[in-house]
Amino acid sequence: MHKSAAFTAFEEAFPYTIPLFAGFWFVGISYGVYMHSMGFNFIYPTLMAAIIYGGSLEFVTVSMLLSSFAPLETALIAFIIQARHLFYGLSLLEKYSGTGRKKPFLLFWLSDEAFALNYSARIPKDVDRSWFYLWISLLLYIYWVSGAFLGGLLSNLITFNTNGLSFVIVTLFIVIFLNHMRNERSKLSSYMGLFVSAICLVIFGADSFTIPTMIALVALLTIFRKQIEKRYEK
Repeated sequence: MHKSAAFTAFEEAFPYTIPLFAGFWFVGISYGVYMHSMGFNFIYPTLMAAIIYGGSLEFVTVSMLLSSFAPLETALIAFIIQARHLFYGLSLLEKYSGTGRKKPFLLFWLSDEAFALNYSARIPKDVDRSWFYLWISLLLYIYWVSGAFLGGLLSNLITFNTNGLSFVIVTLFIVIFLNHMRNERSKLSSYMGLFVSAICLVIFGADSFTIPTMIALVALLTIFRKQIEKRYEK
């Protein structure tokens, strides 16, 4: 029986998302529990997860909902927190080209984890890359929204301490980075990322180093693009 392009891509994409499933569910459930503890019905974390779909921003939004109405301040905070997606978009311009009607969904479902997987994954030649990207993004979206839903709905039954639970995502990023570094031919971009991140962390501090790091990396990767591409061609 001949498999469709969508199903073949799903078979290839699903295993990539399995390690992230636990992390998304744990953090999503903790988010639902947190919102319930602040007095919100389970429908709120579910809708916010589905519409906003930005983990750190959603946690910050809880305090915004409980404070006085300040739309301009809220918009500015949201932009600062999610501004890294501008750089993700620039990096994915080439990969997402030719994805047709799937592109709006790929853009909406873009997350840190979806970017990491779609950017670094080695897709077999017989697999439709647009479907592969879509399945990665959609599955991660489903994991997050369902986790927030369960956390809000079952929060009365959940009594464990969720402090530090978000570190699960950090460790998953470390694994993804190490796997990417092991597979890439040129280690220049990886070393560049480590060096620039460390410098910006020292200069700007843990709360403000992300955006300067992204700007510096985009500039450096643009400057050294030809050298990096030559190393990949060897």
